[in-house]
Amino acid sequence: MNAPESWVLAYLLNSLWQIPLVFCAAWVAGRLARSSGPRAEHRVWVSAVAMMVALPACHLDLHALWPGVWRLLLWIRGSNGGAGEARVFIGPARAATMATPWFSTGLLAAIAGSYALCVLYFAGRLAWGLARTQAIRRRARSLHAEGELAMTLARLSRLAGLTSGRIEVATSQQISGPATVGMRHRTLLFPPGFASTLGAAELNALLAHELAHMRRHDFAKNLLYGLLSLPASFHPVLWLARRRVDESREMVCDAMAARMLGGGDAYARSLLRLAAMLSQNARPRILHALGILDANGFERRIMHLTRRQFEVGTTRRVFIATACGLLALVTCTSALALRMEVSGNEQPSGQKAPVKVKVETLKVAHKAPPVYPPEAKLHSPINGKVELDVVIGKDGTVENIKVAKSLREDYDKNAIDAVRQWTFEPYLLNGNPIEVTTTIGITYSLAK
Repeated sequence: MNAPESWVLAYLLNSLWQIPLVFCAAWVAGRLARSSGPRAEHRVWVSAVAMMVALPACHLDLHALWPGVWRLLLWIRGSNGGAGEARVFIGPARAATMATPWFSTGLLAAIAGSYALCVLYFAGRLAWGLARTQAIRRRARSLHAEGELAMTLARLSRLAGLTSGRIEVATSQQISGPATVGMRHRTLLFPPGFASTLGAAELNALLAHELAHMRRHDFAKNLLYGLLSLPASFHPVLWLARRRVDESREMVCDAMAARMLGGGDAYARSLLRLAAMLSQNARPRILHALGILDANGFERRIMHLTRRQFEVGTTRRVFIATACGLLALVTCTSALALRMEVSGNEQPSGQKAPVKVKVETLKVAHKAPPVYPPEAKLHSPINGKVELDVVIGKDGTVENIKVAKSLREDYDKNAIDAVRQWTFEPYLLNGNPIEVTTTIGITYSLAK
């Protein structure tokens, strides 16, 4: 199996269970963060999307950390250990690997190719939607803001903190509802004649919400989230998480707009009237254009605006943030600890290469425990780890040993001499003994 094909298969296999795991953890964290406000919940879901994409590609050998932990404990104990006592810790040096001898090279190439086509498809959709959005913006007819529209736009821009950059107002027949587009050239698009049908309260609510999107740079963020999501864009659970990102984003903008207009109740009533006006129209289907009613969860938005708000103290905020952080840490650690690696190279002759397995899956029939090299203990002792790549034959005997990570020549020889005497019970695949490879880490630590 080539390296790209192996990486793709490992990414796909791990994403099948790691992405739902992250979603469940994010759902719990999102519920905890709700009392801190929509901004905190939004950050939870944005972080969850990033974790969903990154975790299946991450590799961390948690087993290799244990020898370091033991050495640290020994150092902390100091003189509590016996003078001159040598402690040898034996364990796996690398993450667990799942062998895939039943996959043919052609099938693996097909899987990798299908994944590449899937990513290209979603990348094409992203690029097409962005190009279509920009084309609509370029063809839109500029609307000269004057009278009440100009004064309201200027006042709310100051309240939103948009003190730099020009905001263009335009109309387009290709949209069915108001929308915000653009990064450098920020444009507020209306259907023809729509702005003139709005009352003062509805116009204030609409402009405040769209200006909140501009203040937060949501157009650019939405594009960035789409690009970052491409590696895992095939996963339906990721789509659910992206919807939660959109929903919480709209709630953040609702909260900003309500503050600009002096209260949530009046803004909520205006939002309901806007929804009634736009209910007969189809939603704008422009990718990357942010409309006031685009996201799901409209009922929840209204309920959040109209319910009584309680001030959350600093202590509770710190507690919630700590709980969410611990939940994220446990989730990442669990995902990495249970991660599946993929190997299974085939030799040109048709003979399958030895299957890579983790050392815990092997049963040792006889073990000669390594000892601390006597000469090194007396003259020049050092602490560290020797890693050995070991080939185990079908009968369980050690056939070949190669130093993967050297400590020093005398330590390497000591470790090889000990492991060469080991024997294992035959490793069975489909009931038949096979040749396997594993990595054995031997840590030498001289207690003080």
